[in-house]
Amino acid sequence: MREALEAYFREALGPGTRLVEFRKLGAGVHGTGSLLEIENGKERRICVLKGISSEGLGHDYPSDRASVFLLALDEYGNLPRHVKPIDVLSLKEDGSLRSIGGGREYFLLMEKVEGVSYFCDLKEMKGRDNLTEGDREKIALLAAYLSRIHAVKRDSCTLYRRKIRDIIGHGECLMGVFDSYPDGVLRYEEMAEIEKRCIDWRARLKPLHKRLCQVHGDFHPGNIWFQGKELVLLDRSRGPWGDAADDVTALTINYIFSSVRHRSTLEGAYLEALKLFFKRYRELTGDDELLNVLGPFYAFRGAVVANPRFYPELTDGQRAKIFRFVNNVLASERFEPEEAPDYLL
Repeated sequence: MREALEAYFREALGPGTRLVEFRKLGAGVHGTGSLLEIENGKERRICVLKGISSEGLGHDYPSDRASVFLLALDEYGNLPRHVKPIDVLSLKEDGSLRSIGGGREYFLLMEKVEGVSYFCDLKEMKGRDNLTEGDREKIALLAAYLSRIHAVKRDSCTLYRRKIRDIIGHGECLMGVFDSYPDGVLRYEEMAEIEKRCIDWRARLKPLHKRLCQVHGDFHPGNIWFQGKELVLLDRSRGPWGDAADDVTALTINYIFSSVRHRSTLEGAYLEALKLFFKRYRELTGDDELLNVLGPFYAFRGAVVANPRFYPELTDGQRAKIFRFVNNVLASERFEPEEAPDYLL
């Protein structure tokens, strides 16, 4: 792979280009990341090479993985404060790398940024009964950012209904995540009941296509980094258009999940964070209808945080509380943040 990368960069940047460093940064459920440092004369450039795992979550075929990176190449640069893409590479049968097309494997090359994951802030909240001023400032920043990107609207029944369909049936969303569960964690009948409730929600949400707006699509704490008080985002996913509920639930399920994980219920700084985010976001957007559409989005995000592939340290009792939350939200006409602890009961 190293020789293929050097050949690619020599072709792209000139014959004097060298790959000074190539090392693996880490791996997750979705794939791997590697650090590349390239030198061309007096110039050095650092970037990241991303690969996607080839099994599950709708990534089973090379074309599935290519579509993820091609969409990233198209859309990463269109979202404010998002890391910029550089190219999509294809790995040929002969071991060479080429810029897009005809490959048997695909990788996303993007810029490298520094920052601290918002997961660090969530971990630090576990012993607090109240938020710090720094916590409140970050929540205000997150609410303001989402309100700004969600203000970009588009009129399309097709794209809105696709988002609702994808939240339930996409390989990376509810049904795909459930299909990745090890047997015995949740009975198939229990999964099907949640899926069927979401189908009923789909009928309720279909007419609301005026809600279609610009979204990040995977606004969870691992994709939210802070450089001091500046925000940097990673891994925009599954299309640039959807319902604001997608981003809101991706973030707020983690206040609920973190509280259940560390305190067995929803309380303290986590409960304050949940209520404060909803308050600030609704003040900025005037989107009161948001609370009427959260059901299937919370179902998807609940299935994610309860998945033992993602969080194997979760106990059976904690996982059961997450699913009580999911089922109670699906059974409610409207989600009330002030009553959020009751959804766990």
